[in-house]
Amino acid sequence: MKIRDIYGELPTLTTDRLLLRKFTVADAEDMFEYASEPVVSRFVPWESHNTIEDTYEFLNFIHKQYQEGKIAPWAIEFKQTKKVIGTIDFVAWSPIHSTAEIGFILSKDHWGKGIILEAATEVIEFGFNKMKLNRIEAPCMVENIQSQRVLQKMGMRLEGVSRAKYFIKGKYRDMAMYSVLRGEHLRN
Repeated sequence: MKIRDIYGELPTLTTDRLLLRKFTVADAEDMFEYASEPVVSRFVPWESHNTIEDTYEFLNFIHKQYQEGKIAPWAIEFKQTKKVIGTIDFVAWSPIHSTAEIGFILSKDHWGKGIILEAATEVIEFGFNKMKLNRIEAPCMVENIQSQRVLQKMGMRLEGVSRAKYFIKGKYRDMAMYSVLRGEHLRN
């Protein structure tokens, strides 16, 4: 399987409360609302969006990824309000090794409501069933206790901590590595 086979036309996924779909330019204000919050971007490699132009620049990058059939994120739309409240994606994928890395970000207004768990469950199902993955992993800064709890609720297991793994926001960060394997997921 090739990346273009899946990402040439990123499919829309649905859950009870969410629509996981391609981003559009019309999502700029919604994205800026959560991406401009320093608390939201605290544990990710990118900086908070300072202006709406930062958001448009990121959306242009995403659209280019869609057009080229490359890995690109789903917008997390809350069906009740039709508002984009976050992003979820496989930030890396190795078809040869049948592995992918999942990543997500969510508006702080929706923390603690099971939104990421709901979205990630659908994306993980997609990964194992459509992308034929054997392993899905998620590195997480050790300080990010909230995300570690979410990863555990997804059925992921802590494999260990890689010391000073990434240089993010001016310092080397220890990363907790979580993963779930196809066989473990299918048993749940």
